[in-house]
Amino acid sequence: MSEFDLDDLKKIYHSRELIDKLVKNGIIKEKKFRKQLEYEIELDKLQMELLRLQEYIINNKKRLLIIYEGRDAAGKGGTISRTIAKMNPKNYHVTVLPKPSEIEQRQWFIQRYVKQLPMQQQVVFFDRSWYNRAVVEPVFGFCTPEEYASFMRQINPFENILIEDGMLIIKFYLTISKEEQIERLDDRRKDPQKQYKIGGLDEYAIEKWDDYSFYIEKMLRETGTEQSPWVEIISDNKRKTRLDTMKYILQHVEGFEPNIDIKISKKRIKIHQ
Repeated sequence: MSEFDLDDLKKIYHSRELIDKLVKNGIIKEKKFRKQLEYEIELDKLQMELLRLQEYIINNKKRLLIIYEGRDAAGKGGTISRTIAKMNPKNYHVTVLPKPSEIEQRQWFIQRYVKQLPMQQQVVFFDRSWYNRAVVEPVFGFCTPEEYASFMRQINPFENILIEDGMLIIKFYLTISKEEQIERLDDRRKDPQKQYKIGGLDEYAIEKWDDYSFYIEKMLRETGTEQSPWVEIISDNKRKTRLDTMKYILQHVEGFEPNIDIKISKKRIKIHQ
């Protein structure tokens, strides 16, 4: 086997060349890393297109809100981080709100989210959103039945007002299987680098699976509209989920035309409207 030295490394500028060199020298097996390489190449292309999309948003003074919902460990944060990787940080914002403060608890429930909405020329990502009141809060009794019912009556008209005012809204719901959720939550507990992701409610995710399912299905059915549909994506495969959400965004901002061919597997996506 030929030697792999520093001069070889200096000649490598892209992942494709790196993988080719490592395979040729017998350092890695081809099949596993080919899949990783294909993912990285497609991810890079989509991220560059998202940068173009952001420029389109800026140049046309548009406002884009992207909401990510899903069960614990469904991959919301990881998906968002890949989506924003190459975007201009001056014109996007990721919102992850903590539990309401004492003052916020005395306000209209949606009020603290209104402050986070995108301005012109801005993209805002909600890692969880006002839909906490549609699922998490009723599951754990954090809101009264009356507060839940009021939210469910108000949210569609509220989103319609935002849309009529020119805001673009995309809503993702990441669907994870019970088996995959158990595995990911267990992985978080064991991995010191992921333990910070464990929230106080995560321990009840499996125990309250059926309760979650009831409210999730009701939310998708009643708050997915023609103007503001829910895009439900199977998220057991993290890589495919990241690619699918990016592709959907690029295809569904009116007026923007991607420079690359985009195909989404219809088997992995369900639209609720």
